[in-house]
Amino acid sequence: MADLGIPQNTIALLQKYNFNFQKKYGQNFLIDTTVLERIMEAAQINSEDCVLEIGPGIGTMTQYLAEKAGKVVAVEIDKALIPILEETLSQYDNVTIINDDILKLDLEKLAEEKNGGRPVKVVANLPYYITTPIIMGLFESGVPLKSITVMVQREVAERMQVGPGTKDYGALSLAVQFYAEPQIVANVPPNCFIPRPKVGSAVIRLTRYSEPPVEVEDADKMFAIIRASFNQRRKTLVNGLVNAAHLNISRERVLSALEEMGLSTSVRGEALTLEQFARLSNLL
Repeated sequence: MADLGIPQNTIALLQKYNFNFQKKYGQNFLIDTTVLERIMEAAQINSEDCVLEIGPGIGTMTQYLAEKAGKVVAVEIDKALIPILEETLSQYDNVTIINDDILKLDLEKLAEEKNGGRPVKVVANLPYYITTPIIMGLFESGVPLKSITVMVQREVAERMQVGPGTKDYGALSLAVQFYAEPQIVANVPPNCFIPRPKVGSAVIRLTRYSEPPVEVEDADKMFAIIRASFNQRRKTLVNGLVNAAHLNISRERVLSALEEMGLSTSVRGEALTLEQFARLSNLL
């Protein structure tokens, strides 16, 4: 089968099937073999691995994964791509194609069926409009994960790995860093895709922690506190938490918790580390 990382092979295949890109699915196909190799390197795929690929498109990266992994499960939402995938992946007997929406699949059940409940690796060129729900969904689904290596919009990748006090730091940074260690492994310009996206992209690897790096009594409560403290960035942490009706926390309790932590009453959410949010949540 022709290497689809080479642009003319991709173009020929799309013409053969008279394929139309669907804006609603955020389709941008990778056409750069160097970037594909970088993703494989970052994901550290070997013959023992079961890989979940989200949005395989025409199977460009799936072919690379199938050469290295024990098993690949490719989940594609666009049914127009299924016949193309059946052709481009026909020589691989270790690939399962599923036509479904990744956000609606029971991933825990899938990992159980395909990999006996052992941890899977996720590799994907993610549609930018639903990057965050997909990544958070993977972490929160209870599916056993080793790592997630994904292509995302560059600014989203940067948001995942920054620390307190920067303008990109927010609920996504804290959520990702609670579950995994993030590392940007490559920046990818728009000309590596067809059609070209309007923004730069980056490959980020999220290595799942076996235990969260902070001790928190109730992670859901902590994330509710984090979201409330970033909802209105210009507000102080105290006002953010007191104004969040669903939290039902009094000003006195917040002030006394901040005092116990040695923090100023005018501190903002963006100044707190993950450890401090965990402690605040435990105190509240």
